Amino acid sequence: MPIQSLNPANGKLLRSFEPLTPEALEGKLAVAAAAAKTYPGESLEQRAFWMRRLALLLENDLEELAMTMTLEMGKTLSSARQEVQKCAGACRYYAEHAAAMLMRETVETEHEQSYVRWDPLGVILAVMPWNFPLWQVFRFLAPALMAGNVGLLKHSSNVPQCALAIEALVRRAGFPRGTFQTLLIEARQVEAVLADDRVAAVTVTGSEAAGRAVAAQAGWLIKKTVLELGGSDAFIVMPSADFDAAVTNAVKARCINSGQSCIAAKRFLIHDEIYDRFEQAFVDLMESLRVGDPLKPDTDLGPLATQQIVDDLMSQVASAKAAGGRVLAGGERMVGEGSYFEPTVIAHVPRHAPVCREETFGPLALLFRVSSLSDAIEFANDTPFGLGASAWTRDPEEQKCFTEELQCGGVFLNTPVASDPRLPFGGIKRSGYGRELSAAGMREFLNAKTVVVASSKPVPPPQLTIFEDPMLPEMKLADVEQPLLTREVTAGGTSIYGLARRSK
Repeated sequence: MPIQSLNPANGKLLRSFEPLTPEALEGKLAVAAAAAKTYPGESLEQRAFWMRRLALLLENDLEELAMTMTLEMGKTLSSARQEVQKCAGACRYYAEHAAAMLMRETVETEHEQSYVRWDPLGVILAVMPWNFPLWQVFRFLAPALMAGNVGLLKHSSNVPQCALAIEALVRRAGFPRGTFQTLLIEARQVEAVLADDRVAAVTVTGSEAAGRAVAAQAGWLIKKTVLELGGSDAFIVMPSADFDAAVTNAVKARCINSGQSCIAAKRFLIHDEIYDRFEQAFVDLMESLRVGDPLKPDTDLGPLATQQIVDDLMSQVASAKAAGGRVLAGGERMVGEGSYFEPTVIAHVPRHAPVCREETFGPLALLFRVSSLSDAIEFANDTPFGLGASAWTRDPEEQKCFTEELQCGGVFLNTPVASDPRLPFGGIKRSGYGRELSAAGMREFLNAKTVVVASSKPVPPPQLTIFEDPMLPEMKLADVEQPLLTREVTAGGTSIYGLARRSK
């Protein structure tokens, strides 16, 4: 079946690609394996040079790359431009800091040398999603290539042009042949690629179902995995918060990428004291968002990536209403061509309702009242996911509680959840495991190799010192019943012996 690139704004076919044949796939695996043997020998300085060139190419091709993203998955052109710039920033960050991240770590022991060195694992398979077609890939690509690993990209089937553009950029930057390749394959072919002995590890960003399937196979094969899956992030607002900033950022946090983000805020937990005021302001801002052509500069929300996402949102709206929720804004698919959905706000959904424990992927916000700090934390943690949380308060004690007690991979105080190359990114519970970005992300696919070098010089015999207990100077050995000889080895190798004595 062809891999199709469709424009979600109008449903029209952009391009169609045939999946790789088994023979073509084998060729790419062979090239990757060959690169994994030679590429780690390239100096860090050389890799950094190529990575900086990659950043320049991203910036030079910004408009073309942004247009490709907008046409393939529907994000607004302005947000697509920002995504390209963020990728360039990540390339420069790792080009500058990889040497420090990969520096061997010396450990003081009794041996002449003891240290940990970081070695690449080899060929890493990356199974990536469509919602951030470049950024999701580059946050794997940049640290992996700087560390000496080789990448194989199985991108989402609805963004093949983005996938091919990334491979072309890497080649144009000067990276050796086979260092990074795109595999235009169907989902069912991933199993065969992962099972290949030449593939050392896999990273998955996507749905819970995709993560389960890949992790199950990788576990059987005993191959390293990193999973960055779904989220149901809480956005908590307490009475002491900067109200206007909280409301404005709440809308941004829900509607980033038209709501199609794992770290987009999903559940809004608002303290009783300010709930009514917040609800009105939030609904007004959501209703003011302009939905339409993602190529127009005044558009706030473009289409959702597929009609299936629209169908899923309609089902979740129906589920919320059936449980007792009240629609305050939106709640319907938009009439006309394209996969458009109204910005939607639903309140009064019982906490036990199924929709409260699901990830909502689109501009659908659920509002809840909380009575206290402890109530907010308990409700925020009452989810199978644990990716991120944003809490708004100016009270230092409340900030401390949120930081310590929220069960997630990242707590963001008075700012929305976001990814940053300088900070580890990832979740707990059913949001996955492992980390991306920062040194922690780079080291996920490195071997922490312990090296011990014993001294070649002969070891002198231990020195012997005999002493009597200074606390009992009047006692002599003859007065001691069952004298015990104790031994202590000092750091310098000296053995100190003493007499432990008991009186008759």
